[in-house]
Amino acid sequence: MIVLKHSVRGWGLVLCITLGLTSLLRTLPAGAQTAAGTLSLTLKQTERLFLEKNLELLARHYNIEASKALVQQARLWDDPTLTTDQNVYSNHKWFEHGNNPDGTPKGQFFIQVQQLIKTAGKRGKQISMAQTGVDISQWQFTELMQHLKFQLRSDFYTLVQLRSVQDLYAEQDTQLDKLLEGMTAQFNAGNIARKDLLRVQALQISLKQQMADNLKQIEDSQSELKTLLQITDDTVILPVAEADENTFPTISIPALVDTAKQNNATYQLEQLQVQYQRQNLAFQKALAVPDVTVGPSYDHNSNYTPHYVGLGLSLPLPMLNGNRGNIKAARWQVKQEETNLSQADVRLQNDVTGAYRKYLYTRQLQTSARQDFYADYKKLQENIAESFRQRQISLLEFIDYFNDYEEVRTKQLQLQLDSQLAREELNLQLGADIF
Repeated sequence: MIVLKHSVRGWGLVLCITLGLTSLLRTLPAGAQTAAGTLSLTLKQTERLFLEKNLELLARHYNIEASKALVQQARLWDDPTLTTDQNVYSNHKWFEHGNNPDGTPKGQFFIQVQQLIKTAGKRGKQISMAQTGVDISQWQFTELMQHLKFQLRSDFYTLVQLRSVQDLYAEQDTQLDKLLEGMTAQFNAGNIARKDLLRVQALQISLKQQMADNLKQIEDSQSELKTLLQITDDTVILPVAEADENTFPTISIPALVDTAKQNNATYQLEQLQVQYQRQNLAFQKALAVPDVTVGPSYDHNSNYTPHYVGLGLSLPLPMLNGNRGNIKAARWQVKQEETNLSQADVRLQNDVTGAYRKYLYTRQLQTSARQDFYADYKKLQENIAESFRQRQISLLEFIDYFNDYEEVRTKQLQLQLDSQLAREELNLQLGADIF
């Protein structure tokens, strides 16, 4: 805010600053744009455009498909192993095979096919872990969706509020323009003192500085919203506010907590982490059970019979390893995730309760009596400037009314935003648009 001291030599400097700020504000993006296009969007249209263009959601969707492929992989059997051995060089000949003159075979080769057979249900346990991995990916996608949706709506409502504040400032600026036009004529006629003109000029300078600061916040909200919507050109988003529904479902806090436990993605992920670690513990225990490798073999001309057919069987002896370290680590990981789940349960209950009470508080502040007060106060403000021009009130009274009206209206708009954000925070905690 620019503060003017009583030692100002003349009101020409004030007028120059005012004109400069006015010129600056006209070049900044506001509700009416000339160079850039304007895209008017309701909240539903904004969300639909967001779902169509958001690349982060698309990338997370690919992760779900990758997890599903891992389930398919876990269902597959291990490939068999082919082993062969044959003579390469003997009797000064390469790859000597066939029969001797007396009809006996010469040359040797060996062929064996082996198949790994997993025991203790390892394959089924791997499939279960992979399926849990898919569930984790899907809830991670849902978690991202819930938070981006909250961010999108917050930016939308914030932009609505900032533009409403800008409209308020523009309305007051127009009022001051008309007032200053008349005061300047009165000053030139010698009917009012210079200090009165300077006070109103200073009031307008302060207002224009607030307009400039508010426009900066609008630009920040525009940038965030355009990033979510993947808009990179000079298009200006004009959010179209719709009347909020007055319906308020009567739900107890325990019922809200139960709803949150079913839909809150962060809480669901904690539950899935416990499930995954328990599955991992069962899998680590199964790894302690040896797998069996079995397969037929054929040995030509290198045994007691020229055509030997055998069956091979092999398995490791669980004497030294037993996967004991991994089993112990898996047990501790289960305890860790169970502790995290208990903490998440407490946090969720407190977050839902806190969000619900904040929403109730903001709704209570928006009673019909308060709305009537705002309407009456607006009518009063419309008559203040005229009362001042007719000298029914003093300059100090006019400035007090002017500043009080601005403060009351901005607080009203902020309260509307707080109520909308509190509602969206509650829906975020619940994981569903209950309110």
